[in-house]
Amino acid sequence: WLLIFLLIAVAAIHRYIRDSYKVDGFRDKHVFITGCDSGFGNLLAKQLDGKGFQVIAACLTEKGAADLTAATSPRLKTLLLNVTDSESIRKAVEFVSTEVGGEVRRAAGLWGLVNNAGRSIPIGPTDWMEMEDFTKVLDVNLIGLIDVTLQFIPLLKKARGRVVNVASILGRLNLVGGGYCPSKWGVEAFSDSLRKDMSHFGVKVSIIEPGFFKTAVTSVDLINADMRRLWTRLPQHVKNAYGNTYLEDYTKVQDFSMRMLCSADLSQVTRCMEHALTARFPRTRYGAGWDAKLFWIPLSYLPSFVADFVVKTLLPLYKLFWPLR
Repeated sequence: WLLIFLLIAVAAIHRYIRDSYKVDGFRDKHVFITGCDSGFGNLLAKQLDGKGFQVIAACLTEKGAADLTAATSPRLKTLLLNVTDSESIRKAVEFVSTEVGGEVRRAAGLWGLVNNAGRSIPIGPTDWMEMEDFTKVLDVNLIGLIDVTLQFIPLLKKARGRVVNVASILGRLNLVGGGYCPSKWGVEAFSDSLRKDMSHFGVKVSIIEPGFFKTAVTSVDLINADMRRLWTRLPQHVKNAYGNTYLEDYTKVQDFSMRMLCSADLSQVTRCMEHALTARFPRTRYGAGWDAKLFWIPLSYLPSFVADFVVKTLLPLYKLFWPLR
């Protein structure tokens, strides 16, 4: 046991020392972040701006861009970006290439790309969904992320830079129906492929796997409103199968689960993002949040029947399904 303890201690010390090495020249490095209207992207933009990075923050709305500009230094630049529109992404690439030094083929390069833009709804029971409900989420969380990455790769290769992709613990465990979980599993797979392919060019790829945090993605009001939309369009025979009180019971339990699970400390996630951009040896994966590190990620390594049992036991949301079986 003593030998095992010593090996664990040595490994922990080695990891701590390795994590502490930083790259230099922050003020000369450009970082492009998507999804900066609020949440993780907004906080990361402010955080990196405070460290001296040349931050280019992409927002979906003009208000989001204006609010961020007002809260940061003149060094930070904003632009409007819709990650589901390839032409919008192309214009963003042109803007960024100008900021970093000219046309794409002559630019100094982009140090960091943080793919943070995302959406969660529609979520709910799978048989409440139509194909469009899946594509709405997949187009943003996965296809948009891939499109942004592919168009920015030339600039990233030129700088031998970093790609930071925001996945989720729901890219390891499926807890809800709809497009969110499939999209995050896709982000995990794409990022693994990208990491291996880009290693030849010195580009490092990291995956952020947040647990549950209070952001627009986990807004109970938005989720419940969309659940009601899904319910109202269901055929009567499906409603009958679930029962007249199911929607009300589901939303009440979901409110309770979100209040219990979600942390307001978004810096637990943005610290991981910052480390991926500034560390000399960035990690491949970052579990962000104590719930992710100590519960969800370890649970994802267990056999499926064990993980299913634990989730059903601990999350009251799943107990609603038991009478239906």
